[in-house]
Amino acid sequence: MMVDTTKKHTLLRGFMKDRRGNFGTMTAILLPVLLAGAGVAMDLAKLVQVRSALQDAADSAALSAASALAGKGITDEEAIELAKKFMAAQFTNTNRNGALPTEGDEEDAKDLADTALASVHRTAGASGATNTYEVTVNGQYDVSMNAFTKLLGYDKVRVSVSSTSESTTESKNALSMYLVLDRSGSMEENTSTVNTAQPTKVEYYNCGRYTCSRTVTNYVLKIEALKYAVADLVEQLKTADPDKKYVRTAAISYNSSSQTPTTFEWGTNKVTNYVNALTATGGTDSSNAFKTAYQKVTATSEVNAHIAKNGQKDPGKFIIFMTDGDNNYTSADTSTKAWCDSARAADVEVFSVAFMAPTRGQQLLSYCATDTSHYYDANDAAQLVAAFKEIGEKASMAATRLTN
Repeated sequence: MMVDTTKKHTLLRGFMKDRRGNFGTMTAILLPVLLAGAGVAMDLAKLVQVRSALQDAADSAALSAASALAGKGITDEEAIELAKKFMAAQFTNTNRNGALPTEGDEEDAKDLADTALASVHRTAGASGATNTYEVTVNGQYDVSMNAFTKLLGYDKVRVSVSSTSESTTESKNALSMYLVLDRSGSMEENTSTVNTAQPTKVEYYNCGRYTCSRTVTNYVLKIEALKYAVADLVEQLKTADPDKKYVRTAAISYNSSSQTPTTFEWGTNKVTNYVNALTATGGTDSSNAFKTAYQKVTATSEVNAHIAKNGQKDPGKFIIFMTDGDNNYTSADTSTKAWCDSARAADVEVFSVAFMAPTRGQQLLSYCATDTSHYYDANDAAQLVAAFKEIGEKASMAATRLTN
């Protein structure tokens, strides 16, 4: 049977020219690709969000467990369990992004806690004075893909994170503290605080041929307030170091010249006795007293004493500088400031307390303080006692150093 060749060619050309079905064909080919691409884009954003939430949860869990090891003394097993549960709970709460809990949240948290890995590494410092705890947390979470991404064969994608935190119990009450105390004549003056133990006293005076008496308010003397304040400071140090293994103290008093100081000793007994024996008399010159304190607290012998006793090579160095007046000569201000500069350069923490002091005395002590948080302006006996107590708390406070 013969086919008309011309007619066959005409039909073929017609078919090739007819484009009415091209759009449908191309749509059928490209639509799955386009949908899969859109699905991947949405899931990538989701993966970034989930990974961020999981990383934050792991960071928080490691930090929490490390902190508990240092601060609460929990066991390694308890820290590991804490880290895993903390991460699961934190991630579940964060990943909801403010939404209400769903039935699957509890199961997700359990799965995350079950699959998480955590470890603890302990390092003991010299003489047990310092203990370091390193907590590592590893977590993973399977993120379900949407229907479009599943077209490419990805049903779930696993997100994995890791975090390590370190905590160190480093006793800040390993310290050398030197007290520089004003005992000039003005320290014999009254404060505005009534002596609650004996609110009145009998005062005698000359009334012509006779000696008369009268009852007057019994105020706390400045020198008495100082003794109360030092007692509160000492109590903080004794509480922090009951076995006298970490705290060394010394003191020097001054008026127009500096008096014989105490030597450094473990504990606070010598300083307590020295301060309780102070009397108020004379003028004011703080320069040599502060110089002595600086030289003694920064001496190599102080570091060696701590190394031998508690193993700490960098004990805290503190000077507490107190006055109720101002120096008799401005040259003493200049000299004192120079020694304060030296102390600052040597990383000595200087706490200064201006006790009912005039402007120039306040300015000197404000200059010498390490920063504004180390300067106290006490206007009565109660404020002086509170200032010394707070200084004692700051100096003896045990600190936990946490780093990611």
